Amino acid sequence: MPDTGKPRQPAPARLRKRAEFLAVRRGEKRRGRLFLLEVLDRGDEEPARVGFTVTRKVGNAAVRNRVRRRLKEAVRVHAAGDMQRGNDYVIVGREDVLAAPFAEIKTELSRRLRKTR
Repeated sequence: MPDTGKPRQPAPARLRKRAEFLAVRRGEKRRGRLFLLEVLDRGDEEPARVGFTVTRKVGNAAVRNRVRRRLKEAVRVHAAGDMQRGNDYVIVGREDVLAAPFAEIKTELSRRLRKTR
């Protein structure tokens, strides 16, 4: 892989269990055109964790997986550094992610993570 000159952030830990996803639903919701971001402050200083959800309304399994893969890559290469320690994030993908340029997904994700409009 080519070196982009940017320091690489380690990928955030993943939310895996249903109970973890449900706990994050009690937190703050930040709505956007491409996705919904749910944020829960755990109140500790552990590294941030992230989970991805794409509902069946978006499409069949192949479409949902494409949406999920684009969001995961945006977090991995760009937005992991914007996540605050002690927070859990759930990104609920929408179908518009497929048509959006990747640069727009990255900037929108970073903006939502930093709480700016």
